[in-house]
Amino acid sequence: MRNPKRLAAIRKLPCIRCGNPNSQAAHSNSVKHGKGRSIKASDEFTVPLCHVCHSDFDQYKLGSREASEIMFEEWLVKTEVMLSKCDDEAF
Repeated sequence: MRNPKRLAAIRKLPCIRCGNPNSQAAHSNSVKHGKGRSIKASDEFTVPLCHVCHSDFDQYKLGSREASEIMFEEWLVKTEVMLSKCDDEAF
């Protein structure tokens, strides 16, 4: 499922790993989130990562596939908190 508003909001957040203010919307690499061969996971499973961290994550330089899935789940929780704080500040 594609959600351009979520992707735009994610890109406004700092990198969840290193804090770099220039982030990208990084999709989950997990099959359980809809990832398949040449198919991105749903946009609801995105976190902000800078270019370097995004590349390292996608190439499994941050750990095994299993470790990356655990790391991504933790980042996803933090991202949702960050997004909710941004929503609160908008009002």
